[in-house]
Amino acid sequence: MSLVTDIKGVGLGLKRELIPQIQQRYQDPSIANIEFVEIAPENWINAEGKAAADLSWFVERYPIVCHGLCLSLGGPDPLNVKFLKQVKAFLKQHQIPLYTEHLSYCTDIQHGEAGYLYDLLPIPFTEEAVHYVAKRIRQTQDILEQRIAVENASFYVAAPISEMDEISFIKAVLAEADCDLHLDINNIYVNSINFNFDASAFLKQIPGERIVYSHIAGHLQVQPDLLVDTHGEPIIDPVWKLLEQAYMQFGTFPTLLERDTNIPPLPDILPELNKIKQIQSSFHHQKSVATC
Repeated sequence: MSLVTDIKGVGLGLKRELIPQIQQRYQDPSIANIEFVEIAPENWINAEGKAAADLSWFVERYPIVCHGLCLSLGGPDPLNVKFLKQVKAFLKQHQIPLYTEHLSYCTDIQHGEAGYLYDLLPIPFTEEAVHYVAKRIRQTQDILEQRIAVENASFYVAAPISEMDEISFIKAVLAEADCDLHLDINNIYVNSINFNFDASAFLKQIPGERIVYSHIAGHLQVQPDLLVDTHGEPIIDPVWKLLEQAYMQFGTFPTLLERDTNIPPLPDILPELNKIKQIQSSFHHQKSVATC
């Protein structure tokens, strides 16, 4: 079995609805711009039957990255070491080079036990939180025996105890944990509208040398000053322009299209994939992620 580990170009989040469509069109030039795929390990660890066969099919044909959902790096409960050991085995088994997680939390302690929440919640931007989260990221990297990347998250309520702004918090965590950045372009834009800051100025402060790949997606406009990161709408022009700025500033890093809700047929997704590739092609320097 031939396995690919070089992550470059344009990616697509691998949703169940899309699996048979990609398999049926694999030799079709129209989907040539799908150059890697992203999966949530929680959905595939211990997969059996058809799910296991589907995973093997993609492992043989596409580079794969893992983007986690439930590690809860900012949560109050101890890290789930058992789960991390499963992730480690899963990455090794399928030779998946990269594991990323959200810079947020999704657990809460109830009656002495941790329960999972339905949303990714923001971490207060404090010095104490920087040290706490960085320690948990280092612990994660020690268990996995590899670097991870953390994703800048969208959020809707600012913690009143925050001592710094979001970009200062992100940079402090990355530096103290010595980890990489999974850059979400849409999340920058969503937060900039919801909290009234300059998305372009925010992007200029990103430590570009830590970027491993990026997400781009659509969002729902609930009110003029309230956007919700649904990954279920077309990408709008200001988000495309932010991606172009990022490429101009940092080089053309791998970029993945997220579509998690209102998932249309694959042919309707291709124009956005093709647009990412078109924008990438207009820049000369290509940054890729590879591991041995």
